[in-house]
Amino acid sequence: MTTRPGNPWTDPDASRAHLDREARLRTLPDLDQDLVRLGELPDLTRWLDQIRATGGCAHPVHLAGHSTTLDGETGEILRHYSTANEPGGRLLVRCRNRRATRCAPCSREYSGDTFHLVRAGLTGGKGVPDSVRAHPRLFATLTAPSFGRVHRAGDCHPARRWTCEHGACFGCGTAHDDRDDVVGQPLCFGCYDYVYHVLWNAMAPALWKAFRDNLSHHLAARAGVGRTAVRTLLRVSAAKVAEYQKRGAIHFHAVIRLDGPDGPTTPPPSWATTDLLADTVRSAAAAVALAAPASGAYGDLRLRFGTQLDAHPLTNGDGGRITDEAVAAYVAKYTSKSVETAGAVDHRLHSLAEIREANATPHIRALMETAWRLAGLPELEHLRLRAWAHMLGYRGHCLTKTRAYSTTYSQLRTARTEHTRNHAEGRQLLTDWDSDTTTEATWRYLGSGHDTPGQALIAAGIAQDIGENREIARASGESPAAGES
Repeated sequence: MTTRPGNPWTDPDASRAHLDREARLRTLPDLDQDLVRLGELPDLTRWLDQIRATGGCAHPVHLAGHSTTLDGETGEILRHYSTANEPGGRLLVRCRNRRATRCAPCSREYSGDTFHLVRAGLTGGKGVPDSVRAHPRLFATLTAPSFGRVHRAGDCHPARRWTCEHGACFGCGTAHDDRDDVVGQPLCFGCYDYVYHVLWNAMAPALWKAFRDNLSHHLAARAGVGRTAVRTLLRVSAAKVAEYQKRGAIHFHAVIRLDGPDGPTTPPPSWATTDLLADTVRSAAAAVALAAPASGAYGDLRLRFGTQLDAHPLTNGDGGRITDEAVAAYVAKYTSKSVETAGAVDHRLHSLAEIREANATPHIRALMETAWRLAGLPELEHLRLRAWAHMLGYRGHCLTKTRAYSTTYSQLRTARTEHTRNHAEGRQLLTDWDSDTTTEATWRYLGSGHDTPGQALIAAGIAQDIGENREIARASGESPAAGES
C-alpha cells in the first residue's frame, strides 16, 4: 500500500507528530487551544469576513439556504449564492438586539440610528425640511408618581425620629453616592405600594396616549376651536423613549414639536409658540387620570403622572440650555438600556422560585413577584404581567414616534445599504439590489451565538476595532454612513 507523506492517518511518522502536537496543545488553557485550532481553519479568511460583516456581533444568527437573482425581463440568472460553500455551511447575520447587555455592537448601531432619527426631527435632513428648526420644539420628561419613600442619591431624606406603622424610620440622613445599591430602595417595604407601582408601569403606554390626546385638546382650548378643528390648524409631532429609574418606575423623555396641518413641511400658526407648547404640556400631563382595571384585590386606583415634570424649550442654538445634538444623543443613549439599569434581569422569568433566586435587590424582586401574583387576577389577564414580570410590568416599546416626526428605522437601514452598495468592491455582486431584477431565496434558521469562547473573543476584538475606527473617523471630521454614530 502506497502512503502519502505527511498524512497522519497513513504515515506513521506524521501520525506520531500529530499526536505529539495534540498532546502539547492539550497542555495549553482551553481558550488558547481554541484560538490555535481557529487559526488552522482552511476557510478562516472567509469566516473573518463574515464576522466583520456583522460588525463583530456578539450573538450572530446562523442561516442556511440560497438566493438566486434573475433578470426581470429575460429570466437569465444573474447571480446565485448558496451557503454550501461558506464555513460550516452557514451565513452569519446580525442579531440586531438593541440592548447593550446582550450585544454591544448591534446596540451601538441601533443607538446610532436613533440619534439620526431624533436629530432629523429637530434639525431637518433624512427627508425632513430644515425649516423644522423654526417650529416650536421642546424636550420634556414625564415621571411616575410616588409609590412610597425611597433612598435617593445625594442628601437622602433628613433623619427624623418618627417612624411609620411598621417601625421603620422615615428619615435616612445619609449622603448616598449615585452608584450606591441602596438608592431606589424603599425606606419601608411595608409602606411601599407595590401594586400601584406595577400597575403604573403596565399602564404607562396608555398614560402616554392619554397625555397625547390631552395635549391636542388643550391646544384646541387655547386656540378657541373644537378638538376636530384644531387638526386643520396644526399637528403635534413627537418621539419618546422610555427609561427606568433606580426605583424601577418608568418615565418618558420626549421631543415634542408643533407643525402645520400637513406636517413638518408647513409651519404652525403664529399663535402656536414654544411658551404655549410648554404650558399645554404641563397642563395636559397634570390632567391625565386613568382608572386602573377594577379589582376587589386592591380597590380603585387612579393612575397619574408625577408632579415632577421638566419641559426645556429648544431654541435652535441661540442660548438654549440644551442643544439639538445633545437631545438626540441623550435619547439614543437610552435605547440601548433597559430594565437592567434598575437592577432587574433582562430575560423572561418562568416561576416564583426563579424570581426569588434572581440576582436583584429585594425591592426589584418584590416588584417582579407582585407582577407575577397580579397576573393571576382575571381582570388583569390582558396586561400579561407574567410575561413582563422581568420588565416590572412594562410592556411598551422602548422608543415610539408619530408618523410625521421624521424618518424611520427602515429608511435608515435602506440608506446604509445603499451606502454600502456605492462603496462596495465588485458592484456586479450587488445586482440583486437593482430594480429590474427578481430574487428567489430560501433560508432556514440553524441557531445563534458563537460556537466557542475563541470565536467570541475574536468577534469582540473586531467589534472593538470597528468602534475605534469610528471614533477616529469622527475625530477627523469624516461623516459616518447613515445610521452610524
